[in-house]
Amino acid sequence: MGYPAHLAHSVNVGNVKPEKVIASAPSNNNLYKFKEAGMQTTHCNTSVVEKCHVLFLSVKPSLMSSILKEISPFVTPAHLIVSIAAGVTIETLEKLLPVGTKVLRMMPNLPCVVQQGTMVFCRGSNAKEQDGAVLKSLLSSCGLCEEIPESYIDIHTGISGSGVAYVYVFAAALAEGGVRMGMPYELSKKMVAQTLLGAAKMILETEDHPEKLKSDVCSPGGTTVQGLYELEKGNLRCTVMNAVEAATKRARELGKN
Repeated sequence: MGYPAHLAHSVNVGNVKPEKVIASAPSNNNLYKFKEAGMQTTHCNTSVVEKCHVLFLSVKPSLMSSILKEISPFVTPAHLIVSIAAGVTIETLEKLLPVGTKVLRMMPNLPCVVQQGTMVFCRGSNAKEQDGAVLKSLLSSCGLCEEIPESYIDIHTGISGSGVAYVYVFAAALAEGGVRMGMPYELSKKMVAQTLLGAAKMILETEDHPEKLKSDVCSPGGTTVQGLYELEKGNLRCTVMNAVEAATKRARELGKN
């Protein structure tokens, strides 16, 4: 509790001084990451609540209930509670905290480590627009951060939280394809990484539909359309869509446990 581990690296390049952050965990297993970043650490959750006004609850969904019961007596109207637990709803959070508590629910993803994260959040019934602005300001150095309806949070988990892993699987396969054709692995991996980076930047900057961008690469009877034909035979689209559905459903299940 206190600050999510994979956002810790971003503090050093943001507008929050590391010494102003306190991280709490039951053991020292992960706290060294925060110490190395210059942050304060503790094993006492309630001491974090007493010293900090913005609290990031970065815990497993199954532990959220016990954590909230532990800190609830120390939470005041001045606190801003930010949950990063997959599947745990605003309703559940507000039910276990004092009436009137300002609650935000957010979901980051792993690329926050390199300041290219994809983050979304939603506000509880007591959180105002300025509270959302505070969160966006704190996370501005970590990547893209958007406010969305709560119903989209678990979908974001399926496409961006878990989706990073899908991209890595595709990247590994693409690089290994290069090796199969005779290119050294390290060079192939570098080419793949830059290819993915460039493709993503074009989607963001042109705002064109991915299908339009895909068509721009294809020429009649050319190399790209031949490769795409093989991907279609492998049912890539349906498989990816099914993966998003499976991850989204799992996120929803976790919140009910």
